[in-house]
Amino acid sequence: MATELKVIQSDITKLQVDVIVNAANTSLLGGGGVDGAIHRAAGPELLAECRGLGGCNTGDAKITKGYRLPAKFVIHTVGPVWYGGRQREAGALASCYRRSLELATAQGAKSLAFPCISTGVYRFPKELAASIAVQTVRDFINRSSSLTEIIFCCFSVEDAQIYERLLSAPED
Repeated sequence: MATELKVIQSDITKLQVDVIVNAANTSLLGGGGVDGAIHRAAGPELLAECRGLGGCNTGDAKITKGYRLPAKFVIHTVGPVWYGGRQREAGALASCYRRSLELATAQGAKSLAFPCISTGVYRFPKELAASIAVQTVRDFINRSSSLTEIIFCCFSVEDAQIYERLLSAPED
């Protein structure tokens, strides 16, 4: 069965999916932006579970329960800070998406929602980040995937438009 890729502009903490992905920092103990919103919505149990994970390296991901979220699980991934592309940021960002997909698949998830990873305070250029996200997801599901739905959940209209344009373009 084919995996449906779609874009929505919404609050990721409200989505009825198996897994939401959190754009976390290396401590996994909450922060600003989507990370803070997910921690607030999930409740203190999420922070307690994250404390036991020992942090997470850039480009990697770890999974927790969703607690008070509609999603059953949260995959926390640490995107790279943008330093002009000189520090292998593109590869680290692709790894965030790939590791998240691997963990979701291993958990038996059917639906997953990604935020825009690294494009906020980490300053990754939005167009480049979206392009990496879409290509990495397409590459993963073209090899094999039990996921039936992958959502790119954008906070802004601008971000949603970037993803819509990329998804409507023919695959390379």
